[in-house]
Amino acid sequence: MNKDNIFDSISTLKGVGSQLSKYLKKRKIEKIKDIILNLPYSETDRSKIVRLSELEVGAICSIKVKVKKLNFPRIRNLPNKIICEDETGKIDIVYFNSREGYLRKLFPLNEWVIISGKINFFNKKYQITNPDYVTTIENQDYVVKNIPKYNLTKGINEKKYRSISEKIISNIPIINDWLDNHFIEKNKLLNWNQAIKNLHLNEKKDNKSKSYRRIVFDEICANFLSLSENRKRIRKSKKAKIFNNKKVEYLIKKLPFKLTNSQNVVLKEIDKDLLSHKRMFRIIQGDVGSGKTIVSLLSIYNVVQSGYQTALMSPTEILAKQHFELSKKIFGNLLKIRFLTGKTEYKERKKILKELREGKIDLIIGTHSLFQKTIKFRNLGLTVIDEQHKFGVKQRSDLAKKGGDNCDVLLMSATPIPRTMMMSLYGDMDISKINEKPAERKSIQTLSKPEKKINELWPSIKRQIDYGNQVFWVCPLIEESSFLDYSSAKKKYEIINKKFPNKVGLIHGALDKEEKDKILNKFLNKEIFILVSTTVIEVGIDFPNANLIIIENANKFGLAQLHQLRGRVGRGQKQGVCILLFKEGLSKSAIKRIKILKNSDDGFFIAEEDLKLRGFGDLIGYQQSGIKNFRFADPLHHEDLFQLAEKYILGIRDDINEKKYSFLLKLFDKAEIINIEEF
Repeated sequence: MNKDNIFDSISTLKGVGSQLSKYLKKRKIEKIKDIILNLPYSETDRSKIVRLSELEVGAICSIKVKVKKLNFPRIRNLPNKIICEDETGKIDIVYFNSREGYLRKLFPLNEWVIISGKINFFNKKYQITNPDYVTTIENQDYVVKNIPKYNLTKGINEKKYRSISEKIISNIPIINDWLDNHFIEKNKLLNWNQAIKNLHLNEKKDNKSKSYRRIVFDEICANFLSLSENRKRIRKSKKAKIFNNKKVEYLIKKLPFKLTNSQNVVLKEIDKDLLSHKRMFRIIQGDVGSGKTIVSLLSIYNVVQSGYQTALMSPTEILAKQHFELSKKIFGNLLKIRFLTGKTEYKERKKILKELREGKIDLIIGTHSLFQKTIKFRNLGLTVIDEQHKFGVKQRSDLAKKGGDNCDVLLMSATPIPRTMMMSLYGDMDISKINEKPAERKSIQTLSKPEKKINELWPSIKRQIDYGNQVFWVCPLIEESSFLDYSSAKKKYEIINKKFPNKVGLIHGALDKEEKDKILNKFLNKEIFILVSTTVIEVGIDFPNANLIIIENANKFGLAQLHQLRGRVGRGQKQGVCILLFKEGLSKSAIKRIKILKNSDDGFFIAEEDLKLRGFGDLIGYQQSGIKNFRFADPLHHEDLFQLAEKYILGIRDDINEKKYSFLLKLFDKAEIINIEEF
């Protein structure tokens, strides 16, 4: 095998047919390199041969026995049985659905064999059913040892996968290392080939292991390299925008609120980018309700002054509609603004597309369908994308290309990201942070209450409805589960609807988009006053009359997710209240999470604490939103390697097109992001 073969399909391997390929793909093993990177998570100890008198029921044991009798019953559904013995006792080896010829070959009469499998006790006899390994005395070294355990899916047994994996690992070609020997020695790492072999054969996969740290470092480097190159390719030369700051200052004075210092700082950062000769590729990170949208709209105004068109995209129609209504309030007749989604009628759509091509529209607002091939702009100068966490690096790169050479790109995210993860996620972008809330917005009062006191909530809910306010009720699951002691959204909807008939709606992830939007619009228009929901409540949507949110099983959510849910209320002038319901017998970690949330409304601080408490791999919400993009690296446990990789990448930034780095990028599926050519 040469290094090119590492990127071949697993179907090219001997013994891997279409059915096995199908099973392996379920474990995301599609190329040979995926087998190399599929590290064992533990070992099975088969290293000692145990006498039959010393067997332990339920344990995996290796035994050396003599084949005494083969029993192949002619009655259907009865198992085949091989009776074996050693000097201390007897054991039955049982097979279901195995051919007689195969078993006669595997168990020659009066010969000694090595068998390894799980010990059972049936009908007063020791028994192994479908043993994992059966081999000759001469071949016992292959079985009697510690054998790596891999995460496998149904349809692949350990023996088969091991034979494939060992063959590949033993034949890995010598790769010219992309790290020089001095760097490897100085930072107490290993060379790549040695590290991979160690991890598959005999070294523990912990955060102190030299071999594991080497693979983690490689993964971080591949990530940073792709981001660095993506940034270089996006930030090409462009025409500088030219606008009059006095006009935007006049617009700011007319706003019904005062911008925070944080908003003013970010606005200046964006202005500097727009006025430069390099394309802007910036993300605004702002906590829930910090005022990111108004900053983006003021930036849009500056770009329109420069003679360009602008586009503002949101992930959902209801959120896009809210941006459209806000834009009309802010700009009045200053800009020609249009709204376009997949539901726009054909005649209206045709008219809007024509006006876009002719440059008669200053700002188009809609969903991600704005980037369909049929939509052409005359001179698009700025694209603003809300809730950018829906996009990966590849999508960001494609997005930047579609806008054209003179189009700046501004992204917004209300998902606070811990500091240790920022570089690994947004290394291809400039980052602006809005970390102040508007002065007129009150902090949300956060309370906790045991679920057994749930009846105390009904009078509070009634008062909210009587005052014309609205309520969110969040449950973890859609339906009842016999396995998890969580609340069911459907069940809770039925209970609440009996107490407040015709005032309750229900949304969850299983609803189609149209039905979900219909219910959300009903809530927005105050046709219903209580919305029972799973965690699908859209981030960013303003429900100004929603002032109470009740979250059941609050201890089951991560801090960051609870903070995001809490941010759905208190977005108007009235006091918002969040009630966290919990079951008794909370863990120390759950108690600490609830205490942190009650004492802080700083999303960035909360995200940091969530990372410390739960670990990167457990952060609810990050994986679903595409943020969890590492296989081995963990920003919490490998912070030193993230810092080391950042320094390393800065030192080799101009050498990215060398073949050794192309191999690294392909190994971790980063090459296609920046279109590294095949070698």
